[in-house]
Amino acid sequence: MKRILLTLTLGGLFSSAFAQKSADIQAIKGQCGCHAITFKYAETFSPNPEYKFKERKEMGALEYVFVDEETPNKLVLMHLLVINDSTIIKHWREDWKFQNTDLLAYDKEASWKYKSLPTSEAKGQWSQQVFEVDDSPRYEGSATWFHADGRHVWENTTDAPLPRREYTTRNDYNVMRRGNQIVITDYGYLHDQDNGKILRTPEGEKVIAYEKGINDYHRVKDAACNSAKEWWKTNRTFWVDVRNVWGDLIAQKKGIELEKKVDGKSLNQSLDALASAYLKAPKASAANKAEIKATIQKYLKNKDLIGMK
Repeated sequence: MKRILLTLTLGGLFSSAFAQKSADIQAIKGQCGCHAITFKYAETFSPNPEYKFKERKEMGALEYVFVDEETPNKLVLMHLLVINDSTIIKHWREDWKFQNTDLLAYDKEASWKYKSLPTSEAKGQWSQQVFEVDDSPRYEGSATWFHADGRHVWENTTDAPLPRREYTTRNDYNVMRRGNQIVITDYGYLHDQDNGKILRTPEGEKVIAYEKGINDYHRVKDAACNSAKEWWKTNRTFWVDVRNVWGDLIAQKKGIELEKKVDGKSLNQSLDALASAYLKAPKASAANKAEIKATIQKYLKNKDLIGMK
């Protein structure tokens, strides 16, 4: 009898875990679609009474979000900005991994350190790793999806580089502590943010200001993003090779340190030039990845990465 009860108990636990994971995957995929987005940001508080709050920012965009790669424990979501029928911008990428114990933690000044998450802590969690337009890392965090009362929510706080809207105009802080909450809605999804703008030095950390951010994704007719779908069909092969080169580097668990510019060009500009050349004269994946790797190598400060000396 005890053996039967144990079997039933274990079966129930397995069934519950499977149902939870299935709900998680559906929630992650719930971010997909053609979206009209509003981005809103407002600084809310500063510990410095003399701090002058920056103007609020509000922007809009049309973005296509889709699953580009899927395995049982990993989903890769791509974000493409749709400017018009002829102009598409590869925006950003997010990798979701189940029970991931190998994370990259942002430090400061384009530097990320390897972070090992205990297996007990990662159990049942999904990590979200966000990447730049050039597929270099931005930030990563791990948390559990919650499904209750019709709500599907993932929430995590992690350090990140300055957002693109500020990294060319601000030098008073060097780390954004992102409080990310992703809420799947019946119309798309909401990326709710409570951010801290941090100045990190060898002496410690100083909060410059806090910020509220709301990125609201409203799903529209898929046809509005047809140009993005066609663009990705043409450009995918090159950028998957870029993704895989970065994956090999990150997998070495030695962290990443990058130069912001080399010979006056950003890494994104250099890779875009390679992408344009590839479209005119495609080459085998091995040769393409070798050229991509050599280009990234120029921007790496930590040359000790295996195969990058």
